[in-house]
Parts: sequence; C-alpha cells; structure tokens
Amino acid sequence: MIVKSQKKRALSIITFKAIFCCILSFLNIEVIQAQSPWIALGKKPSTLGLENGFSIYNAGAFNLKLVKSSQTVAGLQPKMVKDFDFVPSDSLKVRSSDGLYHLGDINLRLRYIGDETWKGYSTAAKRSPVKNISIGKNVLAAADLAATLPADIPLQVKRIWEMLNGKLVLRFELKNKTDKNVEIGALGIPMIFDNILEGRTLEQTHAKNVFYDPYIGKDAGYLQVTRLSGHAPSLLVAPLGHTPFEAYNPLNDDRTPRGIAFEGFYEWMVYSKAYAENEWKNAEQWNIPTSTILKPGESRSYALQFILSGAAKDIENKLIENKKPVAISVPGYVLPKDAEGKLFINYAKKIKTIQIQPENALKVSALGSTKNGWKSYSVKGNTWGRARLSITYEDGLEQSINYKVIEAESDVIASYGNFLTTKQWFNQADPIFKRNPSVITYDNEKQQQVTQDNRAWISGLSDEGGAGSWLGAIMKQLVQPKKEEVDKLKQFVDSVMFGRIQLKNGPQKYGVKKSLFYYAPDSLPKDTYAENINFKTWSAWPKKEADNLGRSYNYPHVAAAHWVMYRLARNYTGLVAEQSWKQHLIDAAETGMAMVNIAPYYAQFGQMEGTVFYLILNDLKQEGLTAEATRLENEMKKRANHWRSLQYPFGSEMPWDSTGQEEVYVWSSYFGYQDKADVTLDAILAYMPVLPHWAYNGNARRYWDFLYGGKLSRIERMIHHYGSALNAIPVLMDYRKNPNDFYLLRAGYGGLLGAISNITQEGFAPAAFHAYPSTLKNDGITGDYGSGFFGYAVNTSSYILQHPEFGWLAFGGNVNKMGNIINVKLTTAAKSAVYIAPVGLWISLDAGTIDEVNYNTINGEIRLTLSKANEYSPNALLRLSQPAKVNGIGVYSIKGNGFKKRGGYEFPLAKAHTTEVILQR
Repeated sequence: MIVKSQKKRALSIITFKAIFCCILSFLNIEVIQAQSPWIALGKKPSTLGLENGFSIYNAGAFNLKLVKSSQTVAGLQPKMVKDFDFVPSDSLKVRSSDGLYHLGDINLRLRYIGDETWKGYSTAAKRSPVKNISIGKNVLAAADLAATLPADIPLQVKRIWEMLNGKLVLRFELKNKTDKNVEIGALGIPMIFDNILEGRTLEQTHAKNVFYDPYIGKDAGYLQVTRLSGHAPSLLVAPLGHTPFEAYNPLNDDRTPRGIAFEGFYEWMVYSKAYAENEWKNAEQWNIPTSTILKPGESRSYALQFILSGAAKDIENKLIENKKPVAISVPGYVLPKDAEGKLFINYAKKIKTIQIQPENALKVSALGSTKNGWKSYSVKGNTWGRARLSITYEDGLEQSINYKVIEAESDVIASYGNFLTTKQWFNQADPIFKRNPSVITYDNEKQQQVTQDNRAWISGLSDEGGAGSWLGAIMKQLVQPKKEEVDKLKQFVDSVMFGRIQLKNGPQKYGVKKSLFYYAPDSLPKDTYAENINFKTWSAWPKKEADNLGRSYNYPHVAAAHWVMYRLARNYTGLVAEQSWKQHLIDAAETGMAMVNIAPYYAQFGQMEGTVFYLILNDLKQEGLTAEATRLENEMKKRANHWRSLQYPFGSEMPWDSTGQEEVYVWSSYFGYQDKADVTLDAILAYMPVLPHWAYNGNARRYWDFLYGGKLSRIERMIHHYGSALNAIPVLMDYRKNPNDFYLLRAGYGGLLGAISNITQEGFAPAAFHAYPSTLKNDGITGDYGSGFFGYAVNTSSYILQHPEFGWLAFGGNVNKMGNIINVKLTTAAKSAVYIAPVGLWISLDAGTIDEVNYNTINGEIRLTLSKANEYSPNALLRLSQPAKVNGIGVYSIKGNGFKKRGGYEFPLAKAHTTEVILQR
C-alpha cells in the first residue's frame, strides 16, 4: 500500500530524525534526543552582539544585512527571489556564541621568520565588537578586527565590504605591524552558506537551503552555491585580484551539530602550508601548499566577489562574462589511458607555461583555437593516478586542473571482477551465518575479508554496505562476462542469495532480509564473536532485526542479480543454462512485487538502483510475459502516482537524500509525468556539479555514508560515492532526449566515470574517496560501492556529437573525421551502446560488442563494426530507439540480414572477422 498523505510523509521525516540519535551514539557521542545538540548550542552565551542590531545595505543584486557589532553577515538575500537567503539567517541566534563561524570571518596561522611553531588566530574564537572605520566612497562597511583577535597577533587586520563594478566584494587588508618578517602559513576565509537542513521538511529545504561546491583551481578557482531546487539564482564566489583557491578546509571546530542534516562548513584557503606541515602532512594535496611573507610595515589585500548567476549550468557563462578562465575537458577529468581527451580553455590572456605533476603523467599538445577563440588541446593519460595540470597565463594568473588517469576501461573492469571473485570470494566454513560461498566486504588496508563488524550489514551480505560487493560482482558480468566468474556467482545466487538472503519459500517468498550476520551472544558459542569489536551498539542487530524483511532498499540488489542471470542465460551460450532465462526474469519481477507488498512503507520512496525495475519491465514486455509485465507496471504506476502528488517527490529513509531521485525520474518519465521528471532532474543538477576537477565533477553529494558503509567513520563530503553513477542514469537519459544540452552530457559522464575512478590498479573498489585535506585517499573497505557500479553497468555508453564550438566529439570513444565520415573507435569496457546525437539515435546490444561506428554526415547512414563471434556470443542482438525528436530525421532501421526478435534485430556474428551492420533511415 502506498502512503499518500503529506502527514505520513512528514512523520517519516520526523521518524528518521531518530536515526540522527543512532548515528551520534554510533560516534560515541552521548545524546538524549536528536534535537539536544541544538538545544545545548542555543544555551551558550550569545557573543555576536545581536542585541545591538543590524545594518542593511543595497549591494547590487543583493540585500546585505550585517551584524553591527561584528560586521559579519546576517543576511545575503538576492533581490530577484523573495523569502530566500544564501546564509543561515534562520539559525543566526542559536549560532551566535563564540567559536561559530559567519561569512566575514577570517582564520590565520602565522609565525615569525626563524620560528618553527605556527600560531592560529580566528575572528570567530572569542567575539568582541569590532571597530568601525571609514575608508572610501564604494565601501559599505569596514572594520579594524583587532578587538576580536588575540592581542599578540603581529598583523593589523581590516575587513571591508564594498561595491566594485556593481558587485559585492569582501576584502581583507593585512599589514605587518611589527619590526620582524611574518610568514602567513594559512589564510582561510570561511564560506558560510545555508546548508543546514535540520528541522526542515523536503519542501522547506528545497525552497530555503543551498549546497556549495569548490573548484580548487588556484587563481581560477571559485565556489558555486546552488539552491536545492536547482532553480535560479545561484551564487558564484570568485577571486578578485590575487586570492587563490589553494585548498578547501572543513571547519570542524565550528560547533554547529553535524550529522545527516548538516554536512558542515568549509573555508576557502589562500595559503595552506601551515596545515600541510601538521594536520595534513600524510596527504598529497590538490595544489602545492604555499605561504607568503610580509615584511615590516608591508600590506597585502585579499578579496572575494559575490556574483549572482542563473542555474548551475549558467555558471561558466557567468565566469566568462566576468573575465575568469573557464576549462572544459572531454570526456571529463577522469581519463582512461586509451582515451584521446580534449581540453578547451576560454581566457583572454595567452598561456605562458603548462606544467604537469607528476612529470609526464599527462601528454598535452596544442591544437590551435576554435572559431570563437577557445584554446584547444589534446590530453592523453600516461601514468595511472592523480595528475595536476598547472597553467600560468601571461598576466601571472595561475590555474590548476586536477585529473585522474585510469587504465583503459576494459582493464579497470577486468581487474575489478577478478578482485571480487578471488580476494573477496568467501568460501570458508560458516555454519552459523551460512554466508558461503559469496563475495564479502574487504578491508584493503588489512588485506583481509571483513567477516565481522559491529554494523551487522557490513558482513551480513545485505543493505548497501553488505550487498555492495556481490552486487558489483554480478553487475560486472553485464559489462564484461567471464565464465569462471559467472560460475562462482551462480553458486552464490542459487545457494546464498536466493534461499538465505531472499526467502525462497513460504508466505513471504521473495522477501529480503536485512542481514545474514547478527549479534546473539547468549545463544551462540562463546568464541563466535571477535573480542576486539564493540558490539554494544544499535547497529549490531539481533537475529530478529537481521531477519526483518521490511527495508525496501534491499530488494533492488537482489532483483538486479536475478535480472543479470536472466540476461546471461538469454543472450549468451554456455554461461548460464539457457533454459533457465524465464525463471530468472520472473524471479526478478517477483522481487519487485515483493518489495511493494512486504516492504510497503519504504517502497513509497525512490530506491537506489530502482532503475532495475524499469529494465525488468522492458524485458518482460519484450519476452511477451504480458501478465507479469502488467502486474509490475501497475504497482510501479501506483508509486509514480504518489510521487506525482508531492511537490518534491524524492524522500528516503533519511531527512534528505541524493539517491531516490534516480528511480523517481525514471518512472516519472516512463509514465509521462514530465513535470515531476523535470523537478527531479533540476534537483539532481543542484547537487551534481560540473567542475574542472575529477573529484567534484559529476560527484553527487553524499556526506554520511562513511558511517554506514566506510571504514574511516565520519561526516565528510564523499568523493564519488555510489550516488555519482546512480544519478548519472537520469542525467544521461535526459541528455538522450535533449542532445543539444551539452551540460547534461558533461554532468552525467562525470558521474559515470567517477564511479570507476577510485578502483585501484589491483581492482579494489572503495566505498568512496575521502575529501578531507588531512586524508585525500580511498576509504579502507569496499562497503556500499557496488550500488555505484550498478549505475555504471546499466548506463555505460559512448556518445558522438557535433558541438557548435568544439566540433566533433566523442565521450567513450576516439573520434576521427574523414571527409563526411565521422569514425569513432569505442573505448568503453562494454562496447554495447552508442548514442549518435545529431540524429537522436540510441543503439544498444544485448549481445555482441561494437568496435567502431562510422556516421555519414551527408546521408545519415551509420555503419557499425561488430566484434568477431566468440564461444559465448555467436549472435548479436541489437536494439534501436530514437529518444530525441530531431527535425527532419526519419526512423532508422537495419539494412540487410537481421531478423526481428524480442523487439530488436538478431543476426549471426562472423567467427573469422568483424561483422558490418548498416543502419539507414
């Protein structure tokens, strides 16, 4: 039964505030109820001086509100939108005590030359009213900050709020007031915007809150602040003069309660050497940490400007308008070694030098300029790992672009599959929990399998954090099937997944358990549990909780496994018994039915990997299983109708989430609810940025799952958590409907390749990469990575397009123009799908692979070169669809020998040579 009332939906959000308590206890923080940290914070003495009132200024596109006593920001409201504030003005009073940051604060670490120890200074640490000063005609407000800084600070610090060229500017002037040289080893400007979701409904968060994402690109760096709705306006924070974005530091000393509903604040770091020598000394930074020296009496100015922009996709045009460098890389900033990348730079000044660190990690060659003056380069990855491209322009401006070079996609996926079915293959005696044989969680730091954890699911083969590894192993076979791996996984599916994780018999057949591992010390032998693990926590489930069938999020994992087994049995010879295909497909469909019947409460929300039910439905229809298809479609429509009734239809078991949107978009689009599909896509683009940095480009926001699926457990922005690839599904699906929207392709492909960017050369895939500058490395365990690989597996494709400025491009392939023929050699691991944007044509293969595509720009003819037949793939099964309606483009069909089968075209593959297929309209 689908819950339809707003009241029950609100109750679900309130209910899951209780999870906040669990998380805090999990972090060993004593708390009585979820709100208590906020209550405690509000009881702290207010020192910001709110009682002395506020000053309000006309600041161009903004109404600026400053606290009179501190001259920090109390409000930054765009004039074009009512009842919206970029800063957390609603929580100003509760956040008015010492140690809480506000926009306008500054952090410094200083030392005299010759000293070894850095000393920290912060305007937020101990508040005192600042001294107003008068400076110039464009100044809105200015202050000497000495009163709110320690008396021994060797610098005079002035802060100026001013208008320059119609834009609001925050400027700090630092002057050495001593007779000694002072080294500034850290200069941080806190970026305090309203990402506090605590106490708000989904409707309120999408109306009131923002997320912000950094381009840590030195002088070309910027911060984009985007509303959760994805609607205009956005805010762009950019340097004015020399104020490089060198590092992005979490302000963990701010006491605002962090958790599911609040990620934390960050600061824009101009210099970071003092941190690199201490807290960050074990991590390789995105940029080389620097410092600067102020001589006696010398002054230095640092400034940021606040620029109002449109939606996220308008940011780059706004940068160009403001004469800032813009970089666009194809296929993005995760670069497979066999991919011929392109880089386009828009900046008026000439490039003086290009440096690469590590040396020769990338090969960069100039290609000239485009018709409108974009500088064009080819970029080739040579050395696996992180690589930094540092550009110096003739005006002295420095820009850094961070790439991640990976092996060829086919090699990455092969190593991943091998790692899962060897190092992660659990086949030891397990008489109590009966998890063998399976692919189990792996600790790469200890180089051992995780057979016990106080989070039951991690070693219990269910939930995202426990099912992740076996799900990834099974989805790998969709991309790149390998007989030895399939044989092992078939054992798992037949003996452990279907029968232990999922009920195979009884009145609740197809129900899925929360975990096979559980904590029951009183009923099991004394030596069952490891003594060095603390099981006295909420997450160490007893057997009754582990056996619970009510968590709908566990069902898509199992459905996906049944579905892949169907695909392997149906489309290949000798991998899985061919006669079993129908039962595998029915089992997949019945798992979807069980989800809505056995776990109805959470089934009201979009599920991560919920796309699998759409894929199952399509195959039911193609196979003529009409009754099963109708039943499944009717249940999915009930869910979609519920979402249609909501303003923001993508809730979850968390107060806010970034993974239910995937399925909500897919079904809203399928059933023709385009308004809800658009609302959902806009929200995705608000938290899935396009930035010139592999870690953040296409990285769908998630900041709490290191608690649930990671080893290093903390609230922290996660780099390419599974949300990146799952959210790429709707983004790329929408691009295929709108092939002129280049931004969609860039965002979606960033998420797609981001999903495999953290896989090591050996094949270990972590839950995510840690963003904190003190860490900047993979998490230690596999955790919930497999959900992301699902997104990659069902969505991997090549894209061919003609960009109006950059010419012919390929994402997932290497393009070569020969007269009126566009030739593309595919570089994806699956080589099973290609989208040809000029004609809106989507080509996919259930069996067989594509080596090359030739597109004739004159007559529209398309020639596919298919790989030779092998032992398991004697035939190809090709499908055509045209999701985009391109003017003047007719319907494509296959010329020649293919015969129609299951809604596609099947034809034999040659054994000795490639097979050519011609598509005509």
